[in-house]
Amino acid sequence: MKDGDAIPFDLSRRLRLPAGAWALGVLGAFAGSAAHAQFRATPLHVNTGRTTNPGEPVTFQADKVSYDDHAGVITWTGNVQVWQGERIMRADKMTYDRNTGIIAASGSVASSQPDGSVLFSSYAELTGDMHEGVMTHVNAIMQDNAKLAANGMRRTSGKINDLSRAVYTACEICAKDRTRPPFWQLRAYDATQDLEHQQINFRDAYMDILGIPVFYLPFFSMTDPSAKRHSGFLTPGLTPHDRYLGTYLTVPYYWVIDDQSDATIQGLVSTKTGPQISAQYRNRLNFGSLTILGGVAYDTHKQSGYVNTFGNSVGATNDHGIQGYVFARGLANITPTWRGGFNVNLASSANYMRDYRIQGYGADTLNSTAYLEGFGTGAYSRVDTQFYQGLNQGVISNSDLPFILPSYEYSFLGQPDALGGRLGVNTHDFNIYRSNGTSDQRGELQLNWDRPFRNSWGQKYLLTLRLDSMLYHARSVNERPNFYTYSGSVTRAQVVPTVALKMNWPFLRTFSKGRGTQIFEPIVQAIYAPNTGDGASRLLPNEDSLNYEFTDSTLFELNRYQGTDRIDGGARANIGLHGNWTWNGHQVDLLVGESFQEHVEHDRLPYSGLNHHLSDVVARARVEPSQYFNFTARARVNPKNGDIDFGDALFGLSIPHFQINGGYVWEPVTPYYYYVNNFRNSTPTSVYFQRTNELSGGVSTYWANWHASAFARRAISRKNFVSLGTSVGYQNDCFGLDFLYLKQYTTIGGQQRNSTYLFTLTLKTIGAFGLK
Repeated sequence: MKDGDAIPFDLSRRLRLPAGAWALGVLGAFAGSAAHAQFRATPLHVNTGRTTNPGEPVTFQADKVSYDDHAGVITWTGNVQVWQGERIMRADKMTYDRNTGIIAASGSVASSQPDGSVLFSSYAELTGDMHEGVMTHVNAIMQDNAKLAANGMRRTSGKINDLSRAVYTACEICAKDRTRPPFWQLRAYDATQDLEHQQINFRDAYMDILGIPVFYLPFFSMTDPSAKRHSGFLTPGLTPHDRYLGTYLTVPYYWVIDDQSDATIQGLVSTKTGPQISAQYRNRLNFGSLTILGGVAYDTHKQSGYVNTFGNSVGATNDHGIQGYVFARGLANITPTWRGGFNVNLASSANYMRDYRIQGYGADTLNSTAYLEGFGTGAYSRVDTQFYQGLNQGVISNSDLPFILPSYEYSFLGQPDALGGRLGVNTHDFNIYRSNGTSDQRGELQLNWDRPFRNSWGQKYLLTLRLDSMLYHARSVNERPNFYTYSGSVTRAQVVPTVALKMNWPFLRTFSKGRGTQIFEPIVQAIYAPNTGDGASRLLPNEDSLNYEFTDSTLFELNRYQGTDRIDGGARANIGLHGNWTWNGHQVDLLVGESFQEHVEHDRLPYSGLNHHLSDVVARARVEPSQYFNFTARARVNPKNGDIDFGDALFGLSIPHFQINGGYVWEPVTPYYYYVNNFRNSTPTSVYFQRTNELSGGVSTYWANWHASAFARRAISRKNFVSLGTSVGYQNDCFGLDFLYLKQYTTIGGQQRNSTYLFTLTLKTIGAFGLK
């Protein structure tokens, strides 16, 4: 044989090693003294379906290459390396016996692949096609820093690796004393790595903690860490005690359907009620996504009667037996500018959600919608339908909730015109149906024109011309939420023009050497619109303007109602002083203002701050004196008696290893409860006048691998806690320990929420084990 002749055998098949580590077959060699060569290879076949580029060369290099023509043996010695693309195999010595088809590698044998998995052995003996072989003193570094070691390994059919005296862990090995046991390890008499199905099975195994056997496992199966998605049972959950479920066990199964979809199916059995089966389906489509979560159970609990917050008796319910829920969400990108979707949330009863700990219990309603929306340059359009299901039947009845079919929104903001202004067009039209309450339809067109300009004194002006026009048709306006005396159908319209002029006059000062800036900015605004009242005399329906908010954030708004069914009318002037100081990345920002009204509409919401010609004073302060501390406070103060009609504050302190935050909110009333009863025929329920006076805060710390936190929320006026909790835990490279305590004092459906205790042990690459 001449130098440069390729030896006629093909070793281009791949040897599968633990965690996907590999050894590359040598396709050919040069006889004589050649120590570096390249060859064209056939693809390496990988179980994941990926293949190496057929044209990619296979390369080897070594300090010395020799060929024994009589024995038919090729030998590479000294820093032997063989690679194709990103795949590399190294050894001190490699031989190939042409007669037996055996490749032998010895002396610090190591092989790696692009995902980072590496396998080490002292000696490897492989068949020519790489489907059969043995290795001794095997050590593998796998994904997520997992480690697998064995005295020996046998490869069969290119798919199965059998390991003897196997040890598995994800913990770091002590560098000073490598014989020191890790925090945890699986120690098995033997193990099998199924490369085709990406599974590792341990037999006759022990779980060791700090080298001490904790429990014995006749058989234990886990997903290979190299597998990103793999069908199989997930870690079961066991909760010793729950008020409604008692002791219960959950067993989840994860099913990989295809490359873009999967499902998780979970069974639940408990000692206090019937079993439940639930499932989650996910599909990531080329044009969108789909997620469906649902379950069905046989609920044996029955809800007894109780007295709600308003002193009303709520009767017992019959929502037991076969119960279920479905939460579904979908999105479809139709074109680059149009998309559609839906979000459906339905449950047979709130009590079923409570009994089986379904996420979402505790909210007022379950909301469902289907929509189509489009985006354009300066434009947005959306049509949708909405459905609501009440979860707190003691307060919210399903018959009182609206069904919206359809609702349409459109907004457009044009480019500056010849006069320097910009035209905006908005509409929000809807059809609302209630089985118990007002049903109505609204068509709306809102035109808004803004023209900014400034003068030589540095004053900035904004002229706004706005026209709101609405057309209504309604029936049963004598029912909620309007409670008018007239009981028939009405067709009404209103057109409200508004003109406003706002002036900002900022004075700017820059500190020497660029150390900071100071801004002092008076703000004045004049607004005029016809006096519209509360709409009662004109029988105008009200769907989106039930709440009126007057704070620093709405001081200069044209309309301080949340919607447009009601519009601020009359002549009024708003004034404010704004100051800002910024230096070295820190700042103090202040705003104080007041509103003067020519026309006073004694707002139907007490403590609105606008019951007199001179409004409450609104103020805001934001202080950030350093990178470690920030504080924000807002208030609304009655100028006649100094009473605070609204106030809140937030602060945060963050230093290395320690964080603390807190908040406070004050309001003389609880606005939500105003519309529960017919407020036109009687004074608001006493619940309305209960103060909102709450303090909340939390603290957290972390140091090295430890972390801890605690939080609390207390209703000062009611002299009880709303919620409190704490957590503490430890995390390192291979395991985590966490403890959580949570107590909620809220009452829903006549029953107070439970305390929750959760202890979780997480073993990296294996899973989490918890007690609740």
